[in-house]
Amino acid sequence: MSAGDLRSLSDVELKQKLQEAYQELLNLRFRKATKQLDNTARVRVVRKDIARIETVMRERQLA
Repeated sequence: MSAGDLRSLSDVELKQKLQEAYQELLNLRFRKATKQLDNTARVRVVRKDIARIETVMRERQLA
């Protein structure tokens, strides 16, 4: 998800996306620890998505 897409979402939707991303990251970490994760690059993608969401939320706080 790009930052432009995130900026078009409301605050409530951003918080929901952030919660979903943290939940997915948790699941990916468990699957990685138990050697059930095939695509290990997905962990990095989800972490970057979390950072993008938090950046957009911070921009709105400062504005």
